[in-house]
This record gives sequence, structure tokens and C-alpha cells, in this order.
Amino acid sequence: MVVVSVSLGEKLLEEIDALRDELGFSGRSDVIRVAARMLIDEKRNLHELNGEINAVLFLIHPRRVEDLVTKIKHDYEDIIGTQLHSHLKDGNCLELFIIEGESMRVRELAERFLACGKMKHIKLVTF
Repeated sequence: MVVVSVSLGEKLLEEIDALRDELGFSGRSDVIRVAARMLIDEKRNLHELNGEINAVLFLIHPRRVEDLVTKIKHDYEDIIGTQLHSHLKDGNCLELFIIEGESMRVRELAERFLACGKMKHIKLVTF
């Protein structure tokens, strides 16, 4: 295997260690490999969507990037039916978008939020 050096914040490292201990992984590398595979699978599944779909997109982001979220969402008003916004503790916000539209547009919206690099959590659920 190739060795890759990765810089991680202390909190993320603590969470990785907790997962390792809780789930019985042999080391941090195993946790990170599984997480990478899950992200790759999720991305692959996203690209396999086709036709008209319904979806829910969850975002958690720092309050300071609300303007960016607003800018992106305005580009996708044609597929966003409902949006809920809630302030969370520690200066974060939760966004929930209920979406209906062409899978390509839904995928594009999710990828825009991913690509901006400012979201703390992104989850797209399709049905």
C-alpha cells in the first residue's frame, strides 16, 4: 500500500480514535480507508441517478457562510421546493432542502455545496 500523509484537526482525530475503539478497527488507517470507500461509493451512486427524482439535502455549515448558501440555492430554485433553516449551537446552521427535479440538476446542486469546501456536513438522500 502507498502511504499518504494527511493533516487532521485534533477534534477530528479524536473522533477517528473513538470510531476505531468503538467499532474495533485495528488502527486509524482502517477508519480512514473505510471512510474514503464510503465517500467514493456515495459519489458513484450519485452519478448513477437518472430521470426525475425526489431528494432531501441536509447541510450543516458555519453561520458565517450563510451568504454563500443563499447564493448557491438561488441558482437552483427550479428544483428546491422547500427549505428549512435552523440555528444550531456553536455558531452552526442546519439547512434542509426538499428537492424535486432532474437528477442531473440535483447532483449538480449537491456537488456545488461539496465543492465550495465550507460545509461541515452534507448528506443527500434520494428516493
